[in-house]
This record gives sequence, C-alpha cells and structure tokens, in this order.
Amino acid sequence: MEARLRAALARAEEVARALSDPQVTSDPARIKALGREHTHLLPVVRTADRLKKAQDDLAQAREMADSGDPDLAQLAEADLRELPGQITTLEAELHELLLPRDPLDDRDAIVEVRAGTGGDEAALFAADLLRMYQRFVQRRGLTVEMMSLSDGTSGGVKEAVFAVRGADAFGLLRWEAGVHRVQRVPATENQGRIHTSAATVAVLPEAEEVDVVIHPNDLKIDVFRSSGPGGQSVNTTDSAVRITHLPTGLVVSQQDQKSQLQNKLKAMEVLRARLLDRMIAEQEAARSRERRAMVGTGDRSAKIRTYNYPQSRVTDHRINLSVHNLQAVIDGDLDEFITALRMASRQERLDD
Repeated sequence: MEARLRAALARAEEVARALSDPQVTSDPARIKALGREHTHLLPVVRTADRLKKAQDDLAQAREMADSGDPDLAQLAEADLRELPGQITTLEAELHELLLPRDPLDDRDAIVEVRAGTGGDEAALFAADLLRMYQRFVQRRGLTVEMMSLSDGTSGGVKEAVFAVRGADAFGLLRWEAGVHRVQRVPATENQGRIHTSAATVAVLPEAEEVDVVIHPNDLKIDVFRSSGPGGQSVNTTDSAVRITHLPTGLVVSQQDQKSQLQNKLKAMEVLRARLLDRMIAEQEAARSRERRAMVGTGDRSAKIRTYNYPQSRVTDHRINLSVHNLQAVIDGDLDEFITALRMASRQERLDD
C-alpha cells in the first residue's frame, strides 16, 4: 500500500500544478479530465494527512507515557486508548481509496432498459427498473436526462434510454448491465400463478469524440416523422432521425427531441457510447484469462439478478448476495449491491 500511496500523492501534486497551468486551462477537454482525477485523488490526500497526524499523535503519546512524569503519562492515557483504533480505521479507508480504479468510472453513463421475455408483464417490470434507477441516481445527487422512451401497454415500458450525469455515474451503474429476472403474480393473472419475466439493462460509458472516431462516410442517416403511441403522428415535419453505422451495422433511432438537429445530436451521442462499449467488449474478449469475479465484462447474455416477490428476496447471482428487502430495492436502495459488486471488481484487479 505504501508504494501506491506514494504514487497517488505524487500524482495529486502533478494534477494540482497542471490545473493552474495557463496552457492547460485553455484546453476544456484537458481541464475536464484533470478535474475528474483531482476529485478522485483529493480524498486520498485528505485521508493520508489524517492518518499521518494520528500516527504522529500516537508516537507523541507514547513518549509522554514513557517520560517518567506521572502527569504527562495521565494526559497520554486517552490517546493511547483511542488512537490505535482510529489509525486502523484510517488505514482501511486508505486501502479502499487506493484500490485500482477504472478511469471510465468517472464518465457520465447512458442506460438502456428494454422489456424482454414475458409480454406485458416484462414491460411492467422494465418500467419498475426504470423508476428504480431514476430514484437511485437522484438519491446519489446525480441527474437523469431522458433520451428516448417507448411506452408499452398497461403502463409498461418497451424501451427507455436515458443519460445519467454527475460524478462517478458510470462507476455506480456499470454492474447493472445484464438480464434482470422477476418472479411474481402479474396483475392480469386470475389464478394466482407466479410468472417469470425478464428485462435487459445496458450501461454504457458516455463516449467523448476522442474515444471513437466516426467518419461521415460510414453513416447512413434517414429522417422520418415522429410518431406517438399507436402509430399516430405527433409531428408534421421529418424531425425523427435514424443513424446506421455501416461498418458495424449498429442502428440508433431518436425522435423524442423537438428538432431534427437535436435528434441527430442525441442519436450520435448514443451511437458513440455503443461503439465505445463494443470496443471495450472486444478488448475484454481478447484477454486470455477468464474473469474470476464474473463482473468484469458486463455480459449482456447472463442472468445477473432475480427479484422474487413472493419471498421479498433479491439475489445477485454473480456474487451470491441475497437481501430480503425487495420493496426497498425497487424503490432505489441499491447501495448494498453496488458496494459489493464494486469491491469484488476492485479486489479482482488487485489480485491480478
């Protein structure tokens, strides 16, 4: 830990100097990247300072206790009782802060929720997941920007795409990617039988233009009229946009914004994120080793979590964690899962 701490403190000094460099301050992209790094390193610096002070205070208390002066020894008693525990706690905090961190974690995130198998019940479950994530990120002080929403019947959701903006957005949500399964009695079920339905969640790091280069000749852009539920036209102009990335076949449609330009910009944002996600997935697949913690690839085909309503149980299958407070989870209390998954991933990186 000492070597990682020295490196982190040295890097914190470099970042602080760079942030005051006039050549750097004139580069918005560079300032944004350094600002993210500074936000991550600042808790390391502060915790290291607190740890050093506690260690110095403990050394001074021991000197006082060994001085042979009864009055000084009495003054040192409280510090000798309390400081070792404080130092242990601070060392654990610092160890957590120094665990390897993916630089993508600080990115904004684009989240896609889609109804899977199960018909109307799957669409209702997708709507539940959408509300769950909205409540979770709002509790964390992040903002949600809805990019597109396709309603299903009976209040369900066929597909929702939204951006989550704020510090550590992708880092908080990245492990939610995969197939979510629900077991419950649907509202339309007359005989009380439990049905199993599913929804898929994709979580993409927002791509910056320097991450993914998209050549105009690689794009096919179609425009059409926006439509509402049931196919009714809600716009008399061709404001909706469909972008096809010819080399990969990826298709993004956007119609929720007011103008064709706004729809095009949003569609390009989603396309960049999907291309970056694809590039990351290919890099992961190229690695010869297998993932031990089963949380490193965000495999879309894997069933990652089950929400069992009859038993009020939520189980994450990647880390074998079950909690019996389903309603709280659906209301956005994902902290226990997020913390456990992040720790599993960081420990895996540390073991490598």
